[in-house]
Amino acid sequence: MNRAVFDTNVVVSGFLSPLGPPGRIVEWLRAGSVQAVLDDRIAAEYAELLVRPVFQLPAVEVNLVLAAIRARAFWIEIAPRHTAHDLPDPNDAPSLECAGTAGVPLVTGNARHFPKSIARDVTVLTPAQFIAIWEGKAS
Repeated sequence: MNRAVFDTNVVVSGFLSPLGPPGRIVEWLRAGSVQAVLDDRIAAEYAELLVRPVFQLPAVEVNLVLAAIRARAFWIEIAPRHTAHDLPDPNDAPSLECAGTAGVPLVTGNARHFPKSIARDVTVLTPAQFIAIWEGKAS
């Protein structure tokens, strides 16, 4: 499993807490060790959120990481899922739709936003779970 959809909260948390699991994932994304599955909506959300003044992230670093993620991403066009709009937060629909279309896990810090009754066939993992699986397969 070197491909996954990484919810925006994982990428933002990776910048804010570089030593925690999300930080490791962002470093892997930057280095190309893992590949983000993206569509235009998710890429735009990454870019929009990471430049918010509240986070006070260095613009140069954000741009470098986003460029690396985009360059190495597995880009897809999604098949909309009618059930995705039943999520507790409808703004999470792109992540679920991309993971379902690509057949990859969805990595999120908010697993409760993706109830099994709606996520159905999509595996939803926390950043720590993703790391444990990835490191287990990489060794």
